[in-house]
Amino acid sequence: MPHVEILQLLVSPVHRLAGRPGDGLPELPPGELVTAAEVRAGLGIVGDRYFNRPAHRNASITLMAAERLPQPGPYPADLLRTRRNVLLRGVDIDAYIGRTVFLDCGTGPVDLEVRSAARPCAWMDTTLGPGAQRALRGGGGVRCRPLTDGVLSVGPAVFGVREAGDGTPGA
Repeated sequence: MPHVEILQLLVSPVHRLAGRPGDGLPELPPGELVTAAEVRAGLGIVGDRYFNRPAHRNASITLMAAERLPQPGPYPADLLRTRRNVLLRGVDIDAYIGRTVFLDCGTGPVDLEVRSAARPCAWMDTTLGPGAQRALRGGGGVRCRPLTDGVLSVGPAVFGVREAGDGTPGA
């Protein structure tokens, strides 16, 4: 099974990218980047703005591949600016829409149903730099529904795909 790296985790209690991108970049508090995040099946990441929100239960966790981030830009490309929850290196997560994947940071696998693309919005041009929204089309990350409880942590992890129906690791 492939080994990947979780580069960053973001747990944000509030939704800050509201209003118009042309109004400028809102304050981005650094305390939202964490070293570990608790995942609850069907609910999301404990403490995150989408945790246990009915409208977001099928898309409460967002993952993004670091390799897809536009570089270099006027600002550092990280989760504070993309508003995704998990930044991965070593897997093209956008290729797994419709599949069930898992990440295991050493404490047991966290199963995630990859439901849809996390489409980049106009805010990306403000938070990352001009042209970022277009650059991230088809690679802006994915929205997932957590299927199991567990903990994700920054550092090395095992990534895998679950075979349909049996819950065992697949290719």
